[in-house]
Amino acid sequence: MRIATLGSHSALQILKGAKDEGFSTVCLCLPGKETPYRSFKVADSIVPIARYEDMLSVNLKDCILVPHASLVSYLGEKVQKLTMPYFGDKVMLRVEADRGKQEEWLRSSGLRVPRTSDADAIPGLSIVKFHGAKGGQGYFLCSTPEEFTQKIGERKDYVIQEYIVGVPLYLQYFYSPLNNELELMGVDRRYESNVDGLGRVTAKDQLSAGIEASYTVAGNTPVVLRESLLPEVFAMGEAVVRASRKYAPKGLFGAFCLECVLTPELQFVTFEVSARIVAGTNLYTQGSPYTALRYSEPMSTGRRIAREIRLAIERDELEKVLG
Repeated sequence: MRIATLGSHSALQILKGAKDEGFSTVCLCLPGKETPYRSFKVADSIVPIARYEDMLSVNLKDCILVPHASLVSYLGEKVQKLTMPYFGDKVMLRVEADRGKQEEWLRSSGLRVPRTSDADAIPGLSIVKFHGAKGGQGYFLCSTPEEFTQKIGERKDYVIQEYIVGVPLYLQYFYSPLNNELELMGVDRRYESNVDGLGRVTAKDQLSAGIEASYTVAGNTPVVLRESLLPEVFAMGEAVVRASRKYAPKGLFGAFCLECVLTPELQFVTFEVSARIVAGTNLYTQGSPYTALRYSEPMSTGRRIAREIRLAIERDELEKVLG
């Protein structure tokens, strides 16, 4: 059995982790995207594709495909048509892509979530987000219906959330359907352009230059939480997994992420859930401080996915980890 993924997002650690677990690896690459995977020697074979939609017709022998956000973003609803065996649950990716269903899922989990509003009733400072895994691209702030109308353009696939002031934190998990156990894999913050650089520009200069905040993700930085917060972090992850089972029989499993803001009162407000590996895990190709506590060897999220697949094969339970 081989492990395959699309050459983007978190493919380096997915492929490296697969090799560490003894798998042969395949990287599907668009033209001009092959260099990192050749240079870092993580791909045993590289399969060229001319465009993302070609993934739908690829059916490599003895391969399991590991999804990530680029696959979800570029294929959209078409991801449901993938023919290769697939780690994870496609139904949960569909729920992730719909902001309304996401909010319903998080609320049913008992998590605190931001209030949402209609375009004609924006109560104060809010952030407008678009459906799908776009890495924050196009998000904007507004405080009134008039400001929203000026900025929205022709887009229809949006949600308006109250803007929560606090520390943005991205909680990386892995849920094993083989062991029925939740693991905390790491925590990160995103570095977003240009909002994270605005602190270096005075408010006066921002106003005079007409600078608008933008939230496109440029990279990630590691975070270690106060230890007293960890019981709630585990409880949140477990609640989201339980609630996911009303959407699909297997529910959420494998890698996922809760995207939160920690308020000054040390309360987590969860504004998003990603039902697959997130790019913040790329910080931890040798494992995070949390995986170091659990494992005696380096354990990235990519390697943890590969280990789950290997264990499923050894136990003859592969159907439990394939969507």
